[in-house]
Formats: sequence, structure tokens, C-alpha cells
Amino acid sequence: MDLTKLRHIALIALLLMGWAGALAQDNDMILNRPYADSKPIHFGFSVGMNFQNLAITNNGHVTEDGDEWYADVSAHSPGFSVNVLADYRIAEHFNLRVSPGLFFGNKVVRFLNHQGNPDWVEQSHYKQSQNVKSTYIVVPIDLKMSAKRYHNMRPYFTAGAMYTGDLAKDRSEQLKLKHSDVMLTVGMGCDFYMPFFKLCPEIKFCFGLKDILEKSRPDLADDPYMNRFTNSVSKIKNNMVVVTFFFE
Repeated sequence: MDLTKLRHIALIALLLMGWAGALAQDNDMILNRPYADSKPIHFGFSVGMNFQNLAITNNGHVTEDGDEWYADVSAHSPGFSVNVLADYRIAEHFNLRVSPGLFFGNKVVRFLNHQGNPDWVEQSHYKQSQNVKSTYIVVPIDLKMSAKRYHNMRPYFTAGAMYTGDLAKDRSEQLKLKHSDVMLTVGMGCDFYMPFFKLCPEIKFCFGLKDILEKSRPDLADDPYMNRFTNSVSKIKNNMVVVTFFFE
């Protein structure tokens, strides 16, 4: 995901956090839920958005008929996320959080033939695209490191790992991705103490560790033309930005 898109996502997250902060500051003189952080374990849920991306490494493979295909992610659409939360208090400033849930989203992969001609009548020999839809079961495990509470606000950072399992059905398309991955995650957010609950807007950056490109394509045995796209890519890794609102 390029820097401009990351700036836009971060700006949206900061605006939403500012809005939540304004709600909390209306009654900063009243200490809402003063013992909320002393519980050894508590539960909650979250809703939010995810922005999925693929880090694609091309290898410059040239086919027998002289084609040289390159792939990149040309478009992102915000997806929907929903999770449940279990939070265990380790110490005054440290919590262990587990928040399994579902992420829905998609990304569009564009293929461009560098040896092609944009004026060709048959455009599929010059450019193609693939809409990659994903429904992830996710199991994030995070260490939450919180600052000292100030009135009804408490900023924090997170670091952890997240398992993802894709429930999307296999289809014989240009690229096929493996169903499971493990991602490292880092994030930041702020606890806002409301009279009856705690609102925690958070932004998290997720980086896949595995090569999720499926290089064995028996489903394309009868269509060798399609295999050129897999042969043109060395590896693919997942990246994701997640904006979440926890209610605890």
C-alpha cells in the first residue's frame, strides 16, 4: 500500500479518535468508570474497517511468445471487521488481549504486459485484472502497553501476532492464494472512559510473514495460457491496515 493511501487511512483514524476524545472531554471533571482498569479480566466487542493489500514480487519472466507480465494491486476497497474481545490484566500498564473475529474485504490485482501494445484490439493480451475477495477468520493476540490515565483518556500501543484463515472458495483465476497466514501487528489507540462503557478507537498495521502464492496449479492443466501469470510472480505477502472501535 503506497504512502498516500496510508496517510489517508491514518488521517481518518485520527479524526475518529479526535471525535471520540471530544465526547469523553465533555465530562473530564467527572472520572468515569474509575475501577475499569483494575479488573483482572474483562470482555467486549469491536466493529471497524480493514484495508487489504498484497505485496507482490515480480520476476520478469518472459513467455515463449514474448509476453512479460507484471502484477500489482491497483485498487483497494474498505472492508468490514467484527470481533469479540477478552482482555487479561498482567500489570498496571500491560494487558494481554485476544480478539477473534471476521474480516471481509477485497483488492483488485492488475496485470500489465510490458511487451504489449495498449492499442491492441484484443486488450486481454495487454492488460487483465483479478478481483480477490477474502473472508478471513482472524485470531489476533496483542500485548497492550498503556500510558497513565489522564482524566477520561488513556493512550496505548499494541504489538502482537495474528493468524488469518481465508474462507473464500477456490476459483481458477490468474493467481491463487493460500488460505492461511501469520501476520505481525503493531498499533496505537486510546481508551476513552464513558459513563457506561469504555470506547477504544485503534489503528493497527499488519504484515504477513508467509509467501501466500500457490505455485502448484493443477486446476490450470487444461489452460496453460493462464499459468503465465503465476510464473511471472516470485512471491506474494499480505499487508493490512485495520481501523477498529472497541466497546468494553
